[in-house]
Amino acid sequence: MNQYETVFILTPVLSDEQMKETVAKFRNLLVEKGAEIVNEETWGLKKMAYAIQKKSTGFYCLLEFKAEPEVINTLETQFRREEKVIRFMTVKLDKYAIQYAEKRKNKWTEKLKEA
Repeated sequence: MNQYETVFILTPVLSDEQMKETVAKFRNLLVEKGAEIVNEETWGLKKMAYAIQKKSTGFYCLLEFKAEPEVINTLETQFRREEKVIRFMTVKLDKYAIQYAEKRKNKWTEKLKEA
């Protein structure tokens, strides 16, 4: 099993509940296909560097997971079919990226504990 990280941007016109439902939909898709979710982060509404589909902001979400390579095709097909997704990018993590992701995840959990 390889470790992957996918970041996707959802349209800003969604309510908070709709955004959470969409993230859950993709998380459940991965679990159904046999992937193991390592980390999930919702970065919230952020300003984008340039407008996409006449929108200058979007909800950023990150999913880090372990899966077989075939799962990526299914996931990206679902991203393309979902109208709420503006952009997405999935990358395979090497051993150094996995170490960095672990450090980032620890910082993220520390921030959540402080808040």
